[in-house]
Amino acid sequence: QVQLVESGGGLVQAGGSLRLSCAASGRTFSRYAMGWFRQAPGKEREFVAAISPSAGSTYYADSVNGRFTISRDNANNTAYLQMNSLKPEDTAVYYCAARDGLPGTIRTILHSDVWDYWGQGTQVTVSS
Repeated sequence: QVQLVESGGGLVQAGGSLRLSCAASGRTFSRYAMGWFRQAPGKEREFVAAISPSAGSTYYADSVNGRFTISRDNANNTAYLQMNSLKPEDTAVYYCAARDGLPGTIRTILHSDVWDYWGQGTQVTVSS
């Protein structure tokens, strides 16, 4: 069982930066792949980024590639999402997710139903 708690959201102007954190409970954090999803009002939850348990591989949605960076600190049971060059369309509730290892078919990480554990979400608002 893993419990996830996000922090770091807030209000920022377009072009600005934020860093989200996801603190995980438990002693087996290094087994888990970590992901970030987001959900804007009236829209479905969408994949943002993911990182393998060892941090050797990272994956990004096209919409954030080159602007966002996912990372993790296994010693401190924390995953991060550094968000730069923020745009108003990045406004959403951002959720941290975890699963035991990456799936065999990597493209399935885009789908929220392959992730086992979720945080409560943190609001990110980007003003124009």
